Amino acid sequence: MGMNRMLQRLGRLAREERGDVPGWVLITLMTAGLVAVIWALAGPALGGMFEQAIERVSGL
Repeated sequence: MGMNRMLQRLGRLAREERGDVPGWVLITLMTAGLVAVIWALAGPALGGMFEQAIERVSGL
């Protein structure tokens, strides 16, 4: 009987601890949007810096 009670309690805890799924989805989408905007703005500058660094190192 003790094992049955423990399993019931674990099942109840699992149902209560589902979390805020829509909130996490919103945070994930907003983060992806911010990354895309920052990448679009800074991508060309970072690419140029990378090319320049490679040219300096390789001596081309």
